[in-house]
Amino acid sequence: MTENLTQRQKMLTFAGVLLAMFLGSLDQTIVSTALPRIVADLNGLDRFTWVATAYLVASTALVPIYGKLADTYSRRKIEIGAVSIFLIGSMLCGLAGEFGPLPLLGDGMNQLVVFRAIQGLGGAGLFAMAFIVIADLFPPSERGRYQGFTGAVFGTSSVLGPFLGGFLTDNGSDWIPGVAGWRLVFYVNLPLGLLALWFIVTQMPALRPSGKPRTIDYLSGLLLVTGLVPLVIGLQLNKEEYGWTSPVTLGLLAVAVASLVLFVVRSLRHENPILDFGLFRNHVFRTANAALFLLGGAFLGIIIFEPLFMVNVLGVSATKAGVSLIPLSMGVVAGSLLAGQMVSRFGHYKRWMLGGIVVLLGGLSLLATMPATVSYGQVLGYLLLCGLGLGPTMPLYTLAIQNAIEPHLLGQATSASQFFRQIGGAITASILGAILTLTLAHSLPVSAATSSSAQQTVVSEGPVLPAGAATAAASPATQAAFSKAISRVYLFNIFLVLGGLVMTLFVPELPLRKSNAPGTPIPAAE
Repeated sequence: MTENLTQRQKMLTFAGVLLAMFLGSLDQTIVSTALPRIVADLNGLDRFTWVATAYLVASTALVPIYGKLADTYSRRKIEIGAVSIFLIGSMLCGLAGEFGPLPLLGDGMNQLVVFRAIQGLGGAGLFAMAFIVIADLFPPSERGRYQGFTGAVFGTSSVLGPFLGGFLTDNGSDWIPGVAGWRLVFYVNLPLGLLALWFIVTQMPALRPSGKPRTIDYLSGLLLVTGLVPLVIGLQLNKEEYGWTSPVTLGLLAVAVASLVLFVVRSLRHENPILDFGLFRNHVFRTANAALFLLGGAFLGIIIFEPLFMVNVLGVSATKAGVSLIPLSMGVVAGSLLAGQMVSRFGHYKRWMLGGIVVLLGGLSLLATMPATVSYGQVLGYLLLCGLGLGPTMPLYTLAIQNAIEPHLLGQATSASQFFRQIGGAITASILGAILTLTLAHSLPVSAATSSSAQQTVVSEGPVLPAGAATAAASPATQAAFSKAISRVYLFNIFLVLGGLVMTLFVPELPLRKSNAPGTPIPAAE
C-alpha cells in the first residue's frame, strides 16, 4: 500500500497526522484552566462538568467507528473528515453565547456543551487515525520508533496545555477587542488545524485498504453508540446528586447494557459489522487490550487524584498542583521515545512492556505510602518514576496488536486498543471517585463534611480539584483524611497495574514483521 512512497512523503504525512493528534491532545488539557472563566461568563456553574463529559462521550463512542471506516474507505478522506469536524466544533465553541440564546440550543452554556460534543466527534478520529496511518507508513519492525513520538506528543501537550490555556484566558482579551480571552482557547485550534489539513491534503497518499469495499453494518454502529453514550454518561454523573442506585443512573446503565448486548448479537450475525469479533480469538489482541483497559484506568487515576493530594494535604495552590504533573508528562515522553527506539533496534517488545510496568509499580507504591509530611519535591520524583513506567504503554501494546492481525483488520484492531484504554479510564475514574468519597465520609470531621463540598470531586479534561476545597488552610484533620483517602486510591491503582502485569505476561512475543504488504503471514510466537 505504501511501498512506492518516498521517505520524504512518509515523513510529511507522519508530520501531518502527529500535528492533528497534537490538536486533540492539547484540547484535552487547554480547556481545563479556562473553565472557571468560561462558566463565569456564560453563567453555567451548574453545567460545567458537562463541558468535559460531552467531549468524552462523543470521543469515546466514535473511536471504534473510525476504525471500521478506515478499514473500508481511504484513510486520507477519513483523516480530512476528522480534522474538519474538529475544527468546525472548535470554531463553534469559540462562538458559544456570542449571539445570545439560540433556538433549540438555549443559552451560551448549553451551546458550548453541544459544540464540545461536535469537537469530540472529530477528536475521536485524531487519535485513532494517527496510529492507523503510522501503521500504514511503516512496517512493524520500524514502527516502534515512530509510534514512540505519539507518547511525546501527548506528554508535550499535557505540559503546554494548562499553561497556554491560562495564558490565553488571562491575556487574550487585550489582543482582540471585544473577544473574551477564553474564546482563544478554542480559536487557537484553527491555524494549527489548517496547517495539519494542508499536510494531509497535499502530502498524504490515499492509503486505501486492500480488498473490495463492503457495505458497513450501520445498525451495529448505531447500537454501539446507543450503548456507549449512556454508559459513559452514567459513569460520569455526579454521584452526590445521582447515586449508583438512583433511577437516572440505573436507567442509563440498563439502556447501555441492553444496547451493547444487542450490538454483540448483531455483530456476531452480520458479515461486516463495525467490530469483527473474530479479533478476540487472537491471543495478542485479547490479552493486550485487557492490559490496556487496566493500565488506562491506572494512568487516569494518577492524573485525577494527585492534584487533590497537593491541594488538600500539602496545601499548595491549584496552579502549583497543576504544574506538579509536568514530571509525569516528561516521564511519559522519555519512556515512550526510549521504548520505541529500543524495540525498533532490537525487537522484543514484551520485555519493555514488562519493564515499564515494574517501574510504574515502584512509583505507585511510593505514592500509596507517602505520609502527609512528604515534600513537594519528593512527590515530583514519584510522578517522574510513574511517567517513565507509563511511557512504554503508549506505543508498544498497540504495536503488538497491529503486528499480530491481518492488514485488512488494521483499523478496527488499532481503534479497539484506543477504545479499551479510554473506557478503562472512564470506568476506573468512577470507581476511584467512589473510594475517595466513602473514605472521606468516614474520615472527615463532621464540621468539614457538612460545611464544605470537599468530598465532591469533578472529573474534567485536566487536573481534578475539589469543589470549594481550601488551598492552603486545611485543618490537620482534613489533611489526614485526604491523605488516607488518596492512599487508598493509589492502593487500588496498584492492584489495577498488577492485573495489567499478569495480562502482559500472557501476551505472546511475536517477531516484528518487516513488511506491510497484503498477504504477509502473521509470525508465530517465539
